Amino acid sequence: MKTKPTAPQASPPKIHDIPVESERDQISQNIEAVLEFYNREEQKISNSQRILERISNFIGQPIFLGIILIFVALWVFANVVLLQLGLAAFDPPPFIWLQGIVGLGALLTATIVLTKQNRLAKLAERRAHLDLKVTLLIEQKAAKLIDLLEELRRDLPNVKNRHDSEAAALQQSMNPDLVLAALDEPTEPGNPLKPAEEPTENGNK
Repeated sequence: MKTKPTAPQASPPKIHDIPVESERDQISQNIEAVLEFYNREEQKISNSQRILERISNFIGQPIFLGIILIFVALWVFANVVLLQLGLAAFDPPPFIWLQGIVGLGALLTATIVLTKQNRLAKLAERRAHLDLKVTLLIEQKAAKLIDLLEELRRDLPNVKNRHDSEAAALQQSMNPDLVLAALDEPTEPGNPLKPAEEPTENGNK
């Protein structure tokens, strides 16, 4: 009797054969969230602020320094030549008009640069707040993972149960109120931040 050929058994999926769409989706969502944050901040900029920032970008280029030096050199040269020719100079030495123009230009330049810096400082402050929130969330997740690992270690029969004071301290989440208070007043040595209290069964601390 002929034996029927058995169907080949499916090999277990390899790690590199597992689709990575979920990982790509998470990356795309993170990128889109960051781009959306910057787009919202960009839409908040008024037209006058945009004009000032364009001027500020031009002022920060090396060509602007060259324009200033050329302008001052031509101004001085023109007045000196007029005096040498016996004509009336429009701004004779010590070049009072030139000093006024340069002073006014410096004042306007400082104001334009400070206007842009104030907006960037507010944006940096919002990013710092976002980083703080993400850091607190990561700390809470890490504390939860340590708590789960400690619970798993206690439940495994082949693992000796022992008390780990360091793990017991790390599995408690940090109190956000104390973290925010530490930003205003630095903690003294030997006075670490207290972890958050564990919620009771009724949900009260």
